[in-house]
Amino acid sequence: MPVICVTTRDAAPAPAFGTASLGAVLDAALADPTVGSGPIAVMVHGLSYAPGLPRHCPHETIFSLRPRFREADAKIVSWPRHLGFGRPGRDRGLAISFGWQARGSVRQAYRGAETAGTALATLLAEIQARCPGRSVHAIGHSLGARVVLNALTKAAPGALGWGLLLAPAEFTATARAAAESEAGRAARLLAVTSRENDVFDLLMELFVSPGTRGDSMLGARGLLAPNALTLQIDHAATLEALRHAGHRLARPATRVCHWSPYLRPGAFPLYRAILEGRLPFRRLRAILPEEADPRWSRLRPRRLQSDCIEGAAG
Repeated sequence: MPVICVTTRDAAPAPAFGTASLGAVLDAALADPTVGSGPIAVMVHGLSYAPGLPRHCPHETIFSLRPRFREADAKIVSWPRHLGFGRPGRDRGLAISFGWQARGSVRQAYRGAETAGTALATLLAEIQARCPGRSVHAIGHSLGARVVLNALTKAAPGALGWGLLLAPAEFTATARAAAESEAGRAARLLAVTSRENDVFDLLMELFVSPGTRGDSMLGARGLLAPNALTLQIDHAATLEALRHAGHRLARPATRVCHWSPYLRPGAFPLYRAILEGRLPFRRLRAILPEEADPRWSRLRPRRLQSDCIEGAAG
């Protein structure tokens, strides 16, 4: 049982399929020897996905070991497979596909992410009750990162180990408040940013009102907190530092892309190393350079390119 599917219903987590209770599904999964002592990771999608909706259901597409509609959409790659789940043997860990209603307008999805955050916090509590002291991680893309950050404000300390925030669609002040919450201070956070995402950050700033006047998306400057790191994956010095440390990420092939934090070859192996404990926070902090490229720097050399799908995952 390497992957289980959970859907947000009325601000609460529930099994996406079948009639068993969430507790029964978690108990069965955690007792599976293929899960064993391996990492537990909750995967959270962003805008345009919705459980049960054909071609837009995360459980059947990006969070499936065998995604449907892969031939029709190059952005559909198997997150759990690339994160190392589903392989034969014991102690391979558990991936949790976490689905929520993210269809509709950007404003609607942004508001809905708060409700999904409540459900995610409940899910983390259910796991923590069954496995006290065991690290549970979360990886969220775009508005999925907002879901993860929102859950931190409602979760108990220690509920989350790593929070991997891929192209996070959240305002800086809101993200910082989550990092400074009780659960946030006990977690380790990695904001994966890219100048390829600047256009998408701007669109969020135009369509969603920040809680703090004049605030910008997290991708503009990164997340500043003692327990947080920012990884800019199109920054040449960062890529070189990671390469010297044995983590090779492909160089960016486009000027604009919202999905590069998981489509970029080499990205998933890096996240897998983090989740499996082979790349701890202190080591990653020592690897990453402090400087970063400024906003809009990728668009200055030449005209904006609209083709933003760039290769398969590593």
